[in-house]
Amino acid sequence: MQMSSDKSSAASLALFCKVVDNFGDIGICWRLARQLRQEHGIDVTLWVDDLRSFQRICPAVVLDARLQPIDGVAVRHWDTQDGTYSTGDIADIVIEFFACDIPPGYIDAMAACEPRPVWLNLEGLSAEEWVEGCHTLPSPHPRLPLTKYFFFPGFTSKTGGLLHESSLEEQRERFQSDPAAMSAFLERLGLMPKEIGSLKASLFCYPHAPVPALFDTWRSGGAPVTCLVPEGVAIDAVEDFLGEQPVPGVSRTRDALTVRVLPFLPQEDYDKLLWACDLNFVRGEDSFVRAQWAGKPFIWHIYPQDKNLHHKKLRAFLQRYQAGIGSIDSISELSLRWNGAWIADEGGRESWAGLWRTFEKDMPGIARGAGDWRRDMLVHGDLAMNLLKFVHSIRSDAAQKKV
Repeated sequence: MQMSSDKSSAASLALFCKVVDNFGDIGICWRLARQLRQEHGIDVTLWVDDLRSFQRICPAVVLDARLQPIDGVAVRHWDTQDGTYSTGDIADIVIEFFACDIPPGYIDAMAACEPRPVWLNLEGLSAEEWVEGCHTLPSPHPRLPLTKYFFFPGFTSKTGGLLHESSLEEQRERFQSDPAAMSAFLERLGLMPKEIGSLKASLFCYPHAPVPALFDTWRSGGAPVTCLVPEGVAIDAVEDFLGEQPVPGVSRTRDALTVRVLPFLPQEDYDKLLWACDLNFVRGEDSFVRAQWAGKPFIWHIYPQDKNLHHKKLRAFLQRYQAGIGSIDSISELSLRWNGAWIADEGGRESWAGLWRTFEKDMPGIARGAGDWRRDMLVHGDLAMNLLKFVHSIRSDAAQKKV
């Protein structure tokens, strides 16, 4: 979608990101910013408050730079809410990610623009039914002539869809159909031939995940498992297993389980890791979505919320996903146990070993269903394109009202 120069088009976009979940927030915003620039020709400025987290997934980031161009995107260090702005500083589209508070001076300047920018609150991903009713709802500013619109990613045609670059399917298919390329990639990460030939599981989780129980289960299993853990993830459990500091390149085999620590990978290589593994444990939102595009079995560690509100969100997704892949119960059972959400009336006393045996047996069927799910999600279009279509409709309506 190449933007035109009429009054209903938009040539510039400002995306504001405050990093709460260390890598999920900036991961989503960076993917969106690059896609809008590279596929749609939008002049994108990404305002981000935590450059150190950003650098972990994008090594090109310079930590002490206030403004830096990366992959065609203007990256600004957002370190203050103060400051005054002119109308010339304001983009045609302004997006605040997950209801972050953008600078008041920027909002005042937005109100002085003619035409005014389209202002969106890009919300977090959820499979709950209420999302469809709130998607694209307007929210008038209490004192300024501005309207903000809620834009929800999601899993149905009544939402904004999921982030998906136009070339992603072709890249994945090419990589997964080339065993030599996959082996070469894994070898670059330090894997030995026996590890490449084993069941490979990537592990990305929050610190409270029951990793020791999972490791014990894999150790005592019959088939060899290689667990690939990015540096800084599950530090205590990994260090306890290794018997030394979990730094990149360190590995240890105990019984049937090998744990190997990887460097923290740029986004492009993390995608390849998901494509190359047989099973992916992911967390938050960004890696959660990328695991779905990988078409492999995965277990989601959802971001925790007070009063276990995240369990409701988890169950909503599992209900939708399980139906989409063919009603395989073990993926819900293991996901709920992993998130501490499996209660007694769901058979919560079954051992980890029993859960794993059932899930392992179901993995081929889950993988087939994951491919069906991926194709179903593609039908809804990608988030970036859907967002621009909505912006175009808002600007067109505003232009017509002035005629």
